Amino acid sequence: MSEQNIKKMIADVFEDIATGIETGGFAKKVRVGVTTIGSEHGEENVIKGAEIAQAKDPSIEVVLIGHKCDSKLKQYNVESDEEGYKVMEELLDNGEIDACVTMHYSFPIGVSTVGRVVTPAMGAEMTLATTTGTSSPHRVEAMVLNAIAGIITAKAMGNPEPTLGILNVDGARQVERALKEIDKGGYKIHFAESARADGGCVMRGNDLLMGTPDIMVTDTLTGNLLMKIFSSYVTGGSFEAHGYGYGPGIGSGYERLIYIISRASGYPVIANAIKYAAECVRGDIKKLIKDEYKKANKAGLEKVINELEEASKKTSGPKEEVKAPAEEVTDGSIGGIDILEMEDAVQALWKEGIFASSGMGCTGPVVMVNSSKLDAAKKVLAKAGFMAEETPC
Repeated sequence: MSEQNIKKMIADVFEDIATGIETGGFAKKVRVGVTTIGSEHGEENVIKGAEIAQAKDPSIEVVLIGHKCDSKLKQYNVESDEEGYKVMEELLDNGEIDACVTMHYSFPIGVSTVGRVVTPAMGAEMTLATTTGTSSPHRVEAMVLNAIAGIITAKAMGNPEPTLGILNVDGARQVERALKEIDKGGYKIHFAESARADGGCVMRGNDLLMGTPDIMVTDTLTGNLLMKIFSSYVTGGSFEAHGYGYGPGIGSGYERLIYIISRASGYPVIANAIKYAAECVRGDIKKLIKDEYKKANKAGLEKVINELEEASKKTSGPKEEVKAPAEEVTDGSIGGIDILEMEDAVQALWKEGIFASSGMGCTGPVVMVNSSKLDAAKKVLAKAGFMAEETPC
């Protein structure tokens, strides 16, 4: 072990002792970062939320990533949101922070976020699975995987047997059949009963308002819309004042604990999002991600997903196989492409020798390419009909 690592270890021990004396407990502080650049309400709004979270819970250490400011919170100073994302990822990967709250982050396909709201009818808390990102380009598969992500998050927050409902959107009955097959295979799912007279685990709009299930499963775009409504229905829409934000990005094998807030999120939501992140870290969400996917796969999750993929291929017909060009850094993103055409758009670029991958940002699907090839990629996609051709203003 290097001298630098030994000094850091000693410093951490003394810091933990100081925390124990301060709080009356000797549990290690949960370090949660928050990026401050990009809010529609200004950086001071984000900083205020961070300071509220810190004041309410001294067992959390909140770290700011943004422009230099007067806050007493620990800071990593950057000059742009792009630089902020890089610092955030480095801090997460080297263990300097346990989780981070940020705005407008593009997750890879297979990762989506589980939001947390307070419902208006009963004041009940409910998780929305999911609210940004996408678990799969195919709707039914995505919703099945969203259910697992919701269960993981609920268990991390201390609910060992969360109830689960499926919102009555397109594909809900297929999702119900798939989840019940996994349940029958040994992965126990506690299905909620609708509050409406006809019951069942397919939830109506009334169940949304009442918070009937602990976890409401839906497609991401619907979940995103619901998050915005639940967060800002009393403010007119410009200031998200309620709830805990759009939640952690969950996916099999995904390691970074990144929690999403909106650029419209107000300081109460930001404070709650930091609290949400800390609760999930304390609930050992990383271990739960590994354990729950392993259990679900043992109960037939992979088999169910493969069957749904095969059914989807039969519906859409055979597609030409295209080999991906050599992989390169994808630090540029292109929006404006329909989620159902995302994979075809990626393959259109591969055909032209441009390496690309698909992702999902907070505003919708994105195709990610090397920034030096952005213009060329846009021309290819416009010519192939995946996006409108850009014209000078």
